[in-house]
Amino acid sequence: MLSDIERREIENELAHYPDKRAACVEALKVVQQHRSWVSDESLRDVAALLGMTPDELDGVATFYNLIFRKPVGRHVILVCNSVSCWLTGYDRVRGRLEERLGVRFGQTTSDGRFTLLPIVCLGACDHAPVMMIDRDTHGNLTPDGVEEILKKYT
Repeated sequence: MLSDIERREIENELAHYPDKRAACVEALKVVQQHRSWVSDESLRDVAALLGMTPDELDGVATFYNLIFRKPVGRHVILVCNSVSCWLTGYDRVRGRLEERLGVRFGQTTSDGRFTLLPIVCLGACDHAPVMMIDRDTHGNLTPDGVEEILKKYT
């Protein structure tokens, strides 16, 4: 069941689109902002509000890699694995993150603090290797620098 706040925010988004179905990504982002992920129940509620079938909306949700269809940690770490990052030390940074967190890509730490995910590009090639934690971009990464960055996220 969508909360009153979620419903209001989605309805505000609808005002920006000539067809309410066109607001589907924004509607999913509203739910995710409040719940950190989009459950099957939430997806069905949003689909009904937008006049879509759950399967249609799920197709959109699973196409966009920043819509989370399963629970994630309090902080989501997106590690860029583009060519620029590969050439500048991505593998060492990824290795340190996996070692430090005790998880691999697609997994969440046992304390629910972090989810580690790959992403094709963060658009910061001039600062490669790069990762994003929540909405914060961190560039020119080194394995040792990762340790300091993680300490900022409790």
